[in-house]
Amino acid sequence: IVSSRGYGILFDTASLAIFEDTPTGARFWTEVVDELDFYFIFGPEFDQVIASLRKLTGRPPMFPRWACGYVQSKERYRTQQELIEVVSEFRRRRIPIDCIVQDWCTWTGREWGNKTPDPERFPDPAQLVHDLHRMDCRLMVSIWPIMRGECRDQQEMRQAGYLLGNDATYDAFNPAARRLYWEQAYRGWFRHGIDAWWCDCTEPFEADWKGAVKPQPEERMRINTSEARTFLDPQYINAYSLVHSRGIYEHQRATTSQKRVVNLTRSGFPGQQRFGAITWSGDISAKWSTLRKQIADGLNFCVTGNPRWTLDIGGFFVKRDTSFWFRDGDFDGCDDPGYRELYARWFQFGAFLPMFRSHGTDCPREPWRFGEPGEEAYDALINALHLRYRLLPYLYSIAARETLADYTMFRMLAFDFRSDPMACTVADQFMFGPAFLVCPVTEPGAVSRRVYLPDGCDWFDFWTGEKLAGGRMIDAPAPLRQVPLFVRGGSLVPLGPVVQHATEALDAPIELRIYPGSDATFDLYEDENDNYNYELGQYGITPVHWDDSRRRLTIGPRRGTFPGMLRQRTFHAVCVRPGRGVALQPAEPFDHCLYWRDDSAAEASWT
Repeated sequence: IVSSRGYGILFDTASLAIFEDTPTGARFWTEVVDELDFYFIFGPEFDQVIASLRKLTGRPPMFPRWACGYVQSKERYRTQQELIEVVSEFRRRRIPIDCIVQDWCTWTGREWGNKTPDPERFPDPAQLVHDLHRMDCRLMVSIWPIMRGECRDQQEMRQAGYLLGNDATYDAFNPAARRLYWEQAYRGWFRHGIDAWWCDCTEPFEADWKGAVKPQPEERMRINTSEARTFLDPQYINAYSLVHSRGIYEHQRATTSQKRVVNLTRSGFPGQQRFGAITWSGDISAKWSTLRKQIADGLNFCVTGNPRWTLDIGGFFVKRDTSFWFRDGDFDGCDDPGYRELYARWFQFGAFLPMFRSHGTDCPREPWRFGEPGEEAYDALINALHLRYRLLPYLYSIAARETLADYTMFRMLAFDFRSDPMACTVADQFMFGPAFLVCPVTEPGAVSRRVYLPDGCDWFDFWTGEKLAGGRMIDAPAPLRQVPLFVRGGSLVPLGPVVQHATEALDAPIELRIYPGSDATFDLYEDENDNYNYELGQYGITPVHWDDSRRRLTIGPRRGTFPGMLRQRTFHAVCVRPGRGVALQPAEPFDHCLYWRDDSAAEASWT
């Protein structure tokens, strides 16, 4: 629990727990615990609360740079060849992509959950990975903790005594079982060179996903916890994803230090961030109301210590099926104009999440399924993709700040504006790092939206350069092709070129946008983009400082070094002035250009 009064409380329990906050008082209850320990954490700022929480539960390690790019997924690609063809089409159309995801059912026939791919549909996994890597694209593969159909993995687990009472789910609380699970995952996929895991169903007992009528919240809680308690110690029913993630992380780290662990999970628990896990919000439905709620969902998740959250862009279920309460989408598919609009708005939101990932069933999710160049929905997707890739120098530096300095990238407004009562009530806007105020559009047919500009600073419209005073509501233009986006006065934003993948053109000039109004500092982070050498101090930080009163920009001196570090770079400095339009492409002519060499400790500066 985190409060804008300046404190947090961590309750140390993995059992069923309930928090109530009513007019008669607040109450916390948990079902099974030897002693209910809790930690009172004083900030007062949210970043300080989070720093203390991570001191207790662990810091998130760095993701590889490619994980900051776009991740393409759907339910599901059927064959090795289809994966290759989809990525080839991205490259042919020059649409950026960094990772493609192979969802479930990779196993043979009814060998449910077996981690060895079907030899008919995936005849050469090593060649698959080689072909994808040759196109500068990574592969994420879905694996499950559940094994059925007398598959080889199930039989191995059973013979070792590592299955829970349902004879299907492995006991992730047992270190030896985690070791065997990794051996199976390694044998099936990792030895072939895959890059990331999708550990689905990390709350493996989900008894309420049936029937046409959705149970009430209390009934859903009773159904699911009763199921979980049948097979797990009631004291630990919420911690399965924690120990499951631990097994993947520790064993991959023991296998190689050259590939950072990326693990997409469906559940979270305090401390899970230290195991390279990112949590997504599950199988949600394609509805405008769901999009609105997901913003608050993610912000509340990330304020509790784990900065890694994402979702299924566009909603998992697109269509409605009255036989099942959870299949309640409102659309017919990607040819439905209504869904194209929703998908474009959802995609714009997703471009500002820690992981930018599309996924779902009922229809494909590749950008060209939503139109052609010149059509509004298609152009909206491409604009969002291009902006995400231009932001990579900013984004990767902020990701490093999460690891090195306990920062949080995806931020509810109370992180930065805790003393502004209005900011603390806004549930559909957020800060993306220290500079950007993101205001997703969550209403169909909207051409504008109400935006609150927090108090205490001026703001710049990212698209037009218009300067706006804070502490007030405005009506922000919101054509379908762009999301309302503002930059806090007193910000430095490094931008790169539009690239096709996250490690392309790493030596390209940096466009450094200066948003005046107060002094500003930004630490530009660089490393080898993968591996764990950064833990040994092998990374570089270039400090950039803007002195607002003197109108003076200072770059360097750079701290640190790593193999392959650039010794020289060109910076293009653009001081944004009110009324001056700023396009996605570099604004010409630049105010200043600086060719900066790092062959001495001297800083480079100009006024």
